[in-house]
Amino acid sequence: MPVGIPMLMFVSYRHAEQRILGHLHDRGFTDLTLAQLRIAARLDDDGSRLTSLAAAAQVTKQTAGFLVDQLEKAGYVERRPDPLDARARRIVLGPRGEAVRVAAREMEEQLEAEWATHLGPEQMDALHQALASLREITDPFR
Repeated sequence: MPVGIPMLMFVSYRHAEQRILGHLHDRGFTDLTLAQLRIAARLDDDGSRLTSLAAAAQVTKQTAGFLVDQLEKAGYVERRPDPLDARARRIVLGPRGEAVRVAAREMEEQLEAEWATHLGPEQMDALHQALASLREITDPFR
């Protein structure tokens, strides 16, 4: 019986996630967990409120708060006043978090290059186009 597309996508995603986390650990960010990485990856460039971060990561506000507390203690994120609402706080990447972002992007580029070598340029382009098209109907946070 053939494996369905969602499972194939999941397997590739998990492979990428593990390679990225391993790369980060190799670069000295050994205290990062997969759960922390997943929440940090959903931060908007200008920061996120905890409630929107929890929704984007599809976890409870309590779980997001716990993970953000850990990331903040380790110096990966900072809580700053929200310029739009003095009562609210925005979670933004700190300098250590920015270094993680750069290192994660290195591995993402390496993975894409490996996949492009395996698939060839036409299949890689078709894969990119298909996934971008699917994002239109699957990602409410795009």
